[in-house]
Amino acid sequence: MIKIVIFEDNILRRSGLKMLLDSMDHMSCVGDFDDCTDIVNHIKKLKPDVILMDINMPNVDGIEGLKLVKNHFPEIKVVMLTVFEEEDKILEAICAKADGYLLKQNSPMKLLDGIQEVMDGGAPMTPSVAKKVLSLFNNSIKKIKGDKIEFTKREKEILKLLVQGYSYKIIASKCFISYATVNKHISNIYAKMQVHSVAAAVSRAIKEGLV
Repeated sequence: MIKIVIFEDNILRRSGLKMLLDSMDHMSCVGDFDDCTDIVNHIKKLKPDVILMDINMPNVDGIEGLKLVKNHFPEIKVVMLTVFEEEDKILEAICAKADGYLLKQNSPMKLLDGIQEVMDGGAPMTPSVAKKVLSLFNNSIKKIKGDKIEFTKREKEILKLLVQGYSYKIIASKCFISYATVNKHISNIYAKMQVHSVAAAVSRAIKEGLV
């Protein structure tokens, strides 16, 4: 059973998400809140596997909530729920090590798939969000110069697909290789980049112009 906590200030959206999650046999909403006030105590008590986090909330917003979660509970997956206009917030969430980024307008099935994907070690990202992130970094962040990481052709191909927001399964299909082989290549990519998550790999790849 995947235990999920929701942070969303819109009560109708929050109630809808809770009903959707509780309708699934393998998922359960164990808590829902309208902002991130006292988030550390909430998470300590509820012990979720995944947090669905709105970005714009009153008092303590989603970015601050994300930072608190990652500081105290780095193993918990946090998927940000965004609207397309929140460009600066999306960038800030990447730097704060969010595990995924999904548009609120997505269908319920895409949201459920995203939760399962993040539990499987992936980094769900709506393609339109991924495209916007790439554009924003290209336009606003100066590429960092330094020792260039040497990737194999296949590793570079897979890293580029990760940055574009594709899941492990889709990457395997696009590259005509097995899921296990994708995992092996990604482990090698992590080692070379000195990171431990898809979010960190994507963030560094974009910042340093590695793809």
